[in-house]
Amino acid sequence: MMTNNATAQESTTPLNPSQQVLARRGKHRKPMPATKPPRTTCAAKNKRLITILSVLVILGILAVVGYLIAQLVQNSYYFCSKSVKFIPLDKACDGKSDCAEGEDEAFCASHYTANMTFPVRLASNSSVLQMYNDKENMWRTVCADGWTMAHTTVACQKLGYTLNPSYSSVRLTDLSYDLRQSYCAVGPNEAQQVSLNTTNQKTCSSGFVVSLSCSDCGPKAPESRIVGGQNALIENWPWQVSLQLNGQHTCGGSILSPYWIITAAHCFTSTTTLSRWWVVAGSTYITSLGGNAVEKIIINGQYSAQHNDYDLAMIKLAKPLSLRATVKPVCLPPSGLELQGGTPLVVTGWGYQQENGQLSSNLQKAEIPLIDRAQCSSPDIYGSSITKRMLCAGYLQGKVDACQGDSGGPLVRLDKRWTLVGVVSWGVGCAREGEPGVYSNVEQMLNWVYTVMKDF
Repeated sequence: MMTNNATAQESTTPLNPSQQVLARRGKHRKPMPATKPPRTTCAAKNKRLITILSVLVILGILAVVGYLIAQLVQNSYYFCSKSVKFIPLDKACDGKSDCAEGEDEAFCASHYTANMTFPVRLASNSSVLQMYNDKENMWRTVCADGWTMAHTTVACQKLGYTLNPSYSSVRLTDLSYDLRQSYCAVGPNEAQQVSLNTTNQKTCSSGFVVSLSCSDCGPKAPESRIVGGQNALIENWPWQVSLQLNGQHTCGGSILSPYWIITAAHCFTSTTTLSRWWVVAGSTYITSLGGNAVEKIIINGQYSAQHNDYDLAMIKLAKPLSLRATVKPVCLPPSGLELQGGTPLVVTGWGYQQENGQLSSNLQKAEIPLIDRAQCSSPDIYGSSITKRMLCAGYLQGKVDACQGDSGGPLVRLDKRWTLVGVVSWGVGCAREGEPGVYSNVEQMLNWVYTVMKDF
């Protein structure tokens, strides 16, 4: 057997040769694709969510604590912005300056007494215009002779109204006896200047006197502190407002004009710093949204906290209300209004629905009758505590009444329009048998109301 003894040589030919590719200068390698990181696990997601929720909870707690501290400070202290310091709240509006430049005494409620007779009034249910002659100390009914729309505007401005004034005529024969005692008529206008200067008349040659309507007030509602009341809509009682102290409903009130609110004097016995009060109008439900800043609070200078007498106050807003379907004024009563016992009335408010209860979130209304003065001032009820500046309304058997939180709110009567006859003032408890609600008699303090609207 033969073998090949030739020497083995190294081969330069690779096994399984393939087509050889020569590298070219300037040709970069293709980048390797990045490796995708593994997906976040459920545990990591949950941990992140818990962290976010924890932060939100902590921020929420801090916000609540901050709000509570701010409320506590606000309810206990007055901040002097000019001297940058806090003083106890009871030192603000106490008649003594505790802040720089008397800042703590500059924006407070004021007391005002009307010492003179307001020269213009509307009398009887016909709103007959009368002018007061201070020399004669006498009221005279104004004749329609020579009366114009320009006179109407001037007269209504004196009464504090500028909204849709109008006038009409009433026959002399339709007047009550007291309105036919004396007359006057406006004189001719000079140099296109309209005035209410009058001359005395024995009678009106035209046979008519002037009847004024100075405001589109007390619109009749569509058919449709209150104990035993019913839910109500603000559209039906658009003059009702909520007076709020530090954002909390404290009293009710009634719109008289875009600038003026009427309420009870006793609402301001504790805090009279203007900046703490807001007026909320146009809402069926209690809310602090849309509040209106207060420019002035004027308390009747004759108000007696001890006897609850002259319990009336006026609020002037910093900006006028925007009148609409849910925000409209109520009519003031005419002078000489004599209501009989049993006259149907309506009281509205967000007050307690039972004695020692809690506020109602929904506006409430209750229909109650006027109680005869002689009966209410009898020894069996309130006796001599009832003055001429007060009215009683409700049921002697109780069950329906105003209560805490209704103070300052309206007691109204419907004739042609809704008229404000009373303001919620005081009572013993709420809806107790033999102890009806007592209201400030607005008609008896019209002189003060008109004077405030004119002078402030």
